[in-house]
Amino acid sequence: MTDRVAGAELARRLYEEHLAAVLPMPHAAAHLGWGSDVLGFDDARSTDHGFGPRLTVLVDADQVAAAADAIEAALPDDVAGWPTRFGWDDVPVTHHVQVGELGEWLAGRIGFDAREPIATIDWLLTPQQRLLEVTAGAVFHDDGRLGPVREALRWYPPDVWLWLLASQWRRIAQEESFAGRAAEVGDELGSRVITARLARDVMRLCFLLERRYAPYAKWLGSAFAKLDAARDVGPALDAALAAGSWAERENGLVAAYEAAARRFDGLGIAEPIDPSTHAYYTRPFRVIGGDRIVEACVARIEDPALRTLPAIGGIDQIVDSTDALDLSRRSAFAALYRGL
Repeated sequence: MTDRVAGAELARRLYEEHLAAVLPMPHAAAHLGWGSDVLGFDDARSTDHGFGPRLTVLVDADQVAAAADAIEAALPDDVAGWPTRFGWDDVPVTHHVQVGELGEWLAGRIGFDAREPIATIDWLLTPQQRLLEVTAGAVFHDDGRLGPVREALRWYPPDVWLWLLASQWRRIAQEESFAGRAAEVGDELGSRVITARLARDVMRLCFLLERRYAPYAKWLGSAFAKLDAARDVGPALDAALAAGSWAERENGLVAAYEAAARRFDGLGIAEPIDPSTHAYYTRPFRVIGGDRIVEACVARIEDPALRTLPAIGGIDQIVDSTDALDLSRRSAFAALYRGL
């Protein structure tokens, strides 16, 4: 059995030991794109399909064919025992090296060319996982074309960040009293489901608070565990999700809300807020009152078009269907951001 080697290490060996010497043209070579290995979460389970020494090589448009030919000629059968070509089910056999021009590659990964000024609507229509596919992953060689793009995409502009924060707090505000209300009428299953939804929203809020893109669902918890917020928000959410009664669930959620609110307040990007929870009107449920934090965020946004939009958020705050988040559907959602 082939010993497992991390995908990033396989990519490095492929480039440095086999391909660097046959690419005389200016280029960038990196471990980018789809896959758990780009995020650093690959393990033995990841190797059952499509796994191997994957590499993205970016050259000038007029050098794509030459680079591809040079790579094909020099490509070894395997790296550390892992094949450089793959195929499964109805996927044809091909190799793990993608060669292209940067602008075209960016259009395929995120839907726009980030070498140009990035429009607000492009930020909002691009799933965070897609932004990770460009900004995460190791770079083995760069002639200067890839670094500026990764830096430009490293995080949202201030106004967009504030609006996404506002939108995430809005999601919490919309349902924060529902788990208690469901439990009050004996709907324990419904209460647990809403608690889980709120826990996920708080987790995604923490990524925004720490200026980190959230990965897709499979790795959300693994990536959350690496956040600083995992120290105080994480145990509170664990308690809420493991609780057997509404009172225990509420205690966990309240602790998570207050910890997240303190972290938000500590950023100093809005007017100070009271991070404590309070009763929901006259009902016996404690809430953070997310709408007041929404207002604090929006008050600091300078872009008048963004300030007047409903706080619906970026594309992956609105939908979480993988098919809907495919870049080919971008135009279908553009109308949500009319005026930008």
